[in-house]
Amino acid sequence: LHLSAVKLAELHSDLKIQEKDELSWKKLKAEGLDEDGEKEAKLRRNLNVIMTKYGMNGKKDSQLDDTNYIKDGTESDTLDDPRLEKLWSKAKTSGKFSDEELDKLWREFKHHKEKIREYNILLETVSRTEDIHKNVINPSEENLVKEEILHNKHRELKDKLRSINQGFERLRKVSHQGYDTTSEFEEPRVIDLWDMAKSANFTEKELESFREELKHFEAKIEKHHHYQKQLEISHQKLKHVEGTGDKDHLNRNKEKYAMLEEKTKELGYKVKKHLQDLSSRISQGLQHNEL
Repeated sequence: LHLSAVKLAELHSDLKIQEKDELSWKKLKAEGLDEDGEKEAKLRRNLNVIMTKYGMNGKKDSQLDDTNYIKDGTESDTLDDPRLEKLWSKAKTSGKFSDEELDKLWREFKHHKEKIREYNILLETVSRTEDIHKNVINPSEENLVKEEILHNKHRELKDKLRSINQGFERLRKVSHQGYDTTSEFEEPRVIDLWDMAKSANFTEKELESFREELKHFEAKIEKHHHYQKQLEISHQKLKHVEGTGDKDHLNRNKEKYAMLEEKTKELGYKVKKHLQDLSSRISQGLQHNEL
C-alpha cells in the first residue's frame, strides 16, 4: 500500500473499530435484532469507506492521498474540487497565515475532501438500493421495511450534505479573512460537531455540556496529533539508523518506534470511537428537529 507510519496506525485504528462493530452486529443478528438489515448495510458502507480511504478497493486513483501535514502541510496535492483548489491557492498566497496556520488550514481542507468522498460513497449505495427497490413488482411487508431503510439513508445523506455545506462556508470565510483568534475550537472535526450541535434539538444546558465534552475531545485529538508527529520523526530516524550498522542504536530506536506506534494506534482508536459517539448523539438531536 506504500502508506506512511502514521497512515498505517490510522488504518489499524479504523479496522479495530470495524471489527468491534461487526462483532456487536453478529450478536444482534443472533438475537434477531437486525431484521431489516440496516445495521449490516451500514457496516458494509463503513468498510467501503475504509477500503477507499486507504486504496484497498482495487482502484488506483481511489486512495485518499498519503500526503501528511506532518511532512510539509503545504506540499503539492489535489483536492479533487476546483472550488477547494481555488480557495487553497488564495489562502497560500494571501500572506494572512503563518506556516503553523497553513498546516492547520490544510488539515481542514483534507478533512473536507474526505467528507465529500464519504458522501459520494453513501450516495452511490443509496442509488443502487433505490434501483433494486424500483424493480420489485409485488409490494410486501419486507419492501415496506426497505422503504424505511431508504428513508434513514436519505436522512443520513441530508446530515452529511449539511455538514459539507457548513464546512465549505467555513473554509471560504477562513481563506478570505484568516483565522479568528477568538474562535472556540481549532480542530476541523470538532468545529464540524459544534456547528451541527448548535443546529440540533439540544437545550441550553445540554449544549453547554456538549461544549465542555468537545473541549476534552479536542485535547484528546491534539494529544493524538503529537504522537503522530513523534511517530513520523521516529520512523525517519529508524530508517537512517538502519543504514549505519550500529545494532545497539538500532535496537533502541526500534523499541522507541514500537512504543510510539502502539500509543498512536491506541489514541487513534479512542479518538475515532469518541467521534462516533458524539456524531451519533448529534444525529439523534437533528432527527428530533425533523419530527
